[in-house]
Amino acid sequence: MSNTLAFYTLDVFTDTAFEGNPLAVVMDADGLSTPQMQRMASEFNLSETVFVCRARTMGADATARIFTPAYEMPFAGHPTVGTACLMAELGLVKGDTLVLDEQVGPVIVTLRSEAARPLFAQLTAAQAPEQRAWSGEPAVLAAVLGLSADDLGYGNERPREASCGAAFLLVPLRQPELLAGIVFDTARANALLKGGWSHGLYLYARGYDGSLRARMFAPGAGVPEDPATGSAAAALAGVLALDAAAAGEQGELAWTILQGVEMGRPSVLMAAATVSAGGVTAVRVGGHAVRVSEGRIRIPQ
Repeated sequence: MSNTLAFYTLDVFTDTAFEGNPLAVVMDADGLSTPQMQRMASEFNLSETVFVCRARTMGADATARIFTPAYEMPFAGHPTVGTACLMAELGLVKGDTLVLDEQVGPVIVTLRSEAARPLFAQLTAAQAPEQRAWSGEPAVLAAVLGLSADDLGYGNERPREASCGAAFLLVPLRQPELLAGIVFDTARANALLKGGWSHGLYLYARGYDGSLRARMFAPGAGVPEDPATGSAAAALAGVLALDAAAAGEQGELAWTILQGVEMGRPSVLMAAATVSAGGVTAVRVGGHAVRVSEGRIRIPQ
């Protein structure tokens, strides 16, 4: 085994370099130990780094191990989308579909090319949407965000926890302008999330153009703020679809989620869900990815 490995960086959920969410992907990583992967992810110091290994299960194309600077994630959206686009560009994908083994199980990703634009990849969440009531104090949550308790909630929506493979505390805000005014208190956030199901706060509001606007904070993962969070977008789409199913709706639902604007890293996440009489049968998140750099990284001892 060489003492270096090839890596690539991409900007994900954007078709423009130096926007979206940066991602590092290390190829041919089978010989690395988990501590080595974690150390390399800390060196890249991006919200996530992916290590591509041989597939572990029949029918999968590769295994994707995903690390934040602090720990390994069972599933994440922008690493899945970015890795799929990269593998397709490198000629490692046959056809327009691939399957990535992740800790949540096999994640199916479909790819499409668009004229004069980078590749677009759409993942289907491996786990069905799950939600839990949040019993915390609104005033405490508002203090974490530098807002008032009256700013939390939209219509019948209130803060709740949700997951499609990674759990978040979803926080609806009454108007999109509040997102720009957030003054995030890391110490209070860590205390709020400590020992709980969720590892991050996903704040969202309805934009006046029909889109959803969002911000995500996960200080315990070594991610003070994330420019684009596909796993959180899946969780949000999942619970909005559950709401629709409870109201008797059926069919295909879709949302455009804008994130990263306040960070100067605008990102566009396309979320969708299928609702039938039996409930939510699929949750999908997609976006573009742009390759930015490539090189070799030394393997830590």
